[in-house]
Amino acid sequence: MHRLFSTFARGWPAIGLLLLRFAAGAAIILDGIQRFQGGQATGAQFFALLGIGDGALLLAGLWTPIAGCVLIGVVGWEILVGHDHPYPGVLLCMMGAALTLVGPGALSLDAWLFGWKRIDV
Repeated sequence: MHRLFSTFARGWPAIGLLLLRFAAGAAIILDGIQRFQGGQATGAQFFALLGIGDGALLLAGLWTPIAGCVLIGVVGWEILVGHDHPYPGVLLCMMGAALTLVGPGALSLDAWLFGWKRIDV
């Protein structure tokens, strides 16, 4: 993770990224739960469980670039296969792309685990 981002955004930008992560994570978790309880085919249930796990990673801010790419893939699949309006899915795909490119911010497990460490001697 450290090589992907030179720094993790702090202050107000970190709060903005936290809100973005929470919105995307909660949306994909709720969508996954709804699709999983819908009694669909096995392939659709797999993508629903993948979405629930991905949303949990986004909420925690863990492996955010990978979780953002998975978000794009899962929601992109739902847009192509589903018959609903594509606008919420396109918005979630853009949120996943933004999190992949910008990073999770300082208020995340990624920053805590992979951020710069200060060693006082």
